[in-house]
Amino acid sequence: MRAETVGRDTVLARIIALVDGAQASKPPVQRQVDRVAAIFVPVVLAIAAATLLGWLLAGYPADTAILNAVSVLVIACPCALGLATPAALMVGIGAGARGGILIRDAEVLERARRVDTIVFDKTGTLTEGRPRLRGIWSAPVGSRQGDDNRLLRLVASAQQGSEHPLAAACLAAAEARALTVLPVRGFARIAGRGFAAVVEGRELRVGNARLMDEIHVAADAANVPAEAADETRVWVAEAVGPGRFALLGALTFGDTIRPESAAAIAELKQQGIVTVLLSGDTKHAAAAVAATLGIDRAIAEVLPEDKERIVAELTTAGHVVAMVGDGVNDAPALAAADLGIAVGGGADVAAEAAGLILMRPDPRLVAVALALSRATLSVLRQNLFFAFVYNTIGLPLAALGLLNPVFAGAAMALSSLSVVGNALRLARWKPAGIVARSKP
Repeated sequence: MRAETVGRDTVLARIIALVDGAQASKPPVQRQVDRVAAIFVPVVLAIAAATLLGWLLAGYPADTAILNAVSVLVIACPCALGLATPAALMVGIGAGARGGILIRDAEVLERARRVDTIVFDKTGTLTEGRPRLRGIWSAPVGSRQGDDNRLLRLVASAQQGSEHPLAAACLAAAEARALTVLPVRGFARIAGRGFAAVVEGRELRVGNARLMDEIHVAADAANVPAEAADETRVWVAEAVGPGRFALLGALTFGDTIRPESAAAIAELKQQGIVTVLLSGDTKHAAAAVAATLGIDRAIAEVLPEDKERIVAELTTAGHVVAMVGDGVNDAPALAAADLGIAVGGGADVAAEAAGLILMRPDPRLVAVALALSRATLSVLRQNLFFAFVYNTIGLPLAALGLLNPVFAGAAMALSSLSVVGNALRLARWKPAGIVARSKP
């Protein structure tokens, strides 16, 4: 056995650090409270001084005047005001961590509450992210039928160093057929289209229809069986001369939609949130997934760099946008969105760009996170109300001599207990409706 990371470098240590940092951060509402407190303290001191002088000028003994002034200072002690925000944040963020939702900082809660549009990446987020080979079509060579195993062996060999889900599907299919992969050289990704590689001296281009158009291969003219609505087709071409390519065949893949995805979209719709699907797949494949899940809008054949642009366009149009993704190519869009939500198990760079991290690949946690943010901010505002209402009622009573220091101290303690007790309700918080079943 070998320990790859220890101490502060372990996943658990990073989670603890993230939660600690979030609980120590300040949301915008806390900064407003700090500004109020900066004014509140000198105002209370002024009221206490005025109370002392007022009672003395009214002819009362010094001990009575001092007692009433002290009552003003005691009832105005801003303990509850100082506890209101940290208590709510600490309990709310802790509740999220227990439910598999890591919140990077307190400001994320404020942004999450205002989200009205959520953009989902498809592969690995709404689907399992483990596509399987469903069909092979090999172009005939003269009068001879194409060799499916030969085509699969070439494509699998070309991708043996790739981390793409389709590469894993090819290699798994080749292994199932006992096909031995061949040496590969010159592997190069072609962003949003496919890749190029050389196998057995054969220069290959493997990718979508857009790549075939760029190398002038008439893939649509081939007599290939139509793929199902939820399938993705990858075309394979070989160089036959300088700048000339011939079609070798096509492979068809299918990915399974996560069983929780439909419930997640339904819950978001109940919350009045518009859902958008972004995918690099063909239009019919993306539309099929969107129709199955009830997603409002599907945008297909998206290049990695286009995701950030689309999110920025939605933001510019006045929407408060959350982006949900798990891959390296999702990171720019996660950073561009008002709220980035990274799905656990994805790329580290995606998690670094996100404000919320879902520790389980369950899309229902998106709705849970939004509901938790609203619940936390609701409790926070209730806490501020409790903190101010005691002062609002108690200060005049103390200044008029109707509240002695003993009762003022009890009221101050009660205000702090009210704030802490109200915040602790979040520890028992559970999401309502469909998302309640997303608990670990």
